[in-house]
Amino acid sequence: MHENRVHETIGICPCCGAKDFVSSKVLWPALIAEWGLDPYETEYIDRQQGTACARCGANLRSMALALAITRACGYVGPLVDWVNTEMAARLAVLELNGAGSLTPVLRRLPGHVEAAYPQVDMLAMPFRNGSFDLVLHSDTLEHVPNPVRGLAECRRVLRVGGACCFTVPIVIGRLTRSRDGLPPSYHGAPEARLADYIVQTEYGADAWRHAMEAGFREVRLIRAEFPAALAIVAVP
Repeated sequence: MHENRVHETIGICPCCGAKDFVSSKVLWPALIAEWGLDPYETEYIDRQQGTACARCGANLRSMALALAITRACGYVGPLVDWVNTEMAARLAVLELNGAGSLTPVLRRLPGHVEAAYPQVDMLAMPFRNGSFDLVLHSDTLEHVPNPVRGLAECRRVLRVGGACCFTVPIVIGRLTRSRDGLPPSYHGAPEARLADYIVQTEYGADAWRHAMEAGFREVRLIRAEFPAALAIVAVP
């Protein structure tokens, strides 16, 4: 039942500041059935993945991550402007698994480092303790076999005062569950049943919990659009 559901649509793209958006359907029947999504859940998850900025191409989950990054840094304005600030130029930023349309923008940062998952093991990253001010990942954690350990690694490589900003697909009306013992479920295109697309964890309303279990002392939910576009900021 979703009698009290809130309908909200984003007004301005947090990535580039544009106000025009396009939408398409991206979920397919098998995935909807595997996740047991009802029509309301299907609608907002379709928006999360299929609604994009007409100018920069960022979808809603990328917009949520962009907003999380700028909020974590105390900046008001689109990501494309933030990367040109003196503050951003001083930061060491680790991007785990490319964040879609945000990656070309983030590459403008002098301290930007890309580490593609699963080629770089999120459970044992090849970086020294306290190497980065920001660690970013977008819809990646649900594919990691041990997400708490993966987040603990993110915390390990963060400097004091840093933050881990990330998104996961969140079904807000249920709790997080592992897919251990369930039939394999994959993200990506229906035909792309690759090992790194397999879903290990289905995230729900308690998506923040894994960050706490990984040792982060503060976890914030960032809303670009509710319920379709949520991001998490975890502070060690």
